[in-house]
Amino acid sequence: MEAIMAIARRHNLWVIEDCAQAHGAKYKGRVVGTLGNAATFSFYPGKNLGAYGDAGCVVTNDDHLADWATAFARHGGKGEHVMEGICSRMDGLQGAILNAKLPHLPAWTEARRRVAVRYDKLLEGVGDIITPKVAPGRDHVYHLYVIRTEKRDPLRKYLTDAGIATVLNYPKALPFYPAYSYLGHTPEDFPVAHANQSRILSLPIYPEMDEEMIAYVVERIESFFTTLPAGADWRPDRMAACSGSAS
Repeated sequence: MEAIMAIARRHNLWVIEDCAQAHGAKYKGRVVGTLGNAATFSFYPGKNLGAYGDAGCVVTNDDHLADWATAFARHGGKGEHVMEGICSRMDGLQGAILNAKLPHLPAWTEARRRVAVRYDKLLEGVGDIITPKVAPGRDHVYHLYVIRTEKRDPLRKYLTDAGIATVLNYPKALPFYPAYSYLGHTPEDFPVAHANQSRILSLPIYPEMDEEMIAYVVERIESFFTTLPAGADWRPDRMAACSGSAS
């Protein structure tokens, strides 16, 4: 963010932070959402701070921008209509739910961090798994805990069979969705993003996970890497032949 803000200042650009999954995260001691001109937060039910329905907010310390955003979200200024706006108001019920949950967010965040630390330790050296890395001066909130492995699809099936839910949060990189097909991008344009499409897997993580739950997830992952025959073809369509020894 320091480099991004320096570029923005040099060229008189705005910086809008996407904080959808980063409630309470910090960058070099500063809470995210306070670094740019404005920031957006999602309160979708699955987020670290979630409502019971769709909700979100824009934050800024620019009074003029705050007034504009408020008017835009209310039909361009309800009763005034100084511009063409949209209807994007958070209903009172969602606000009340978020107000009740907000004081608990720091404790929930610390609990997520404890789960992540245990995963980091227990998964070290297991198979070819690469765990998330956190750069110095950053405080992660672990909305997701995403590992990377060349054996993603068979591992996911193995965990599913063991009663462990995993998620492919981002099955495709943005340039390869149909909405952007008109741009004509190829895998060579984004080689890392394209390769990671088949490598990343989100493991279970939530504040209430206890040591026994974490250990079970890790034990199943270790079992996957230790029981499959050496040299097995890891492609999903080739895994049926290995299913007996993987169970």
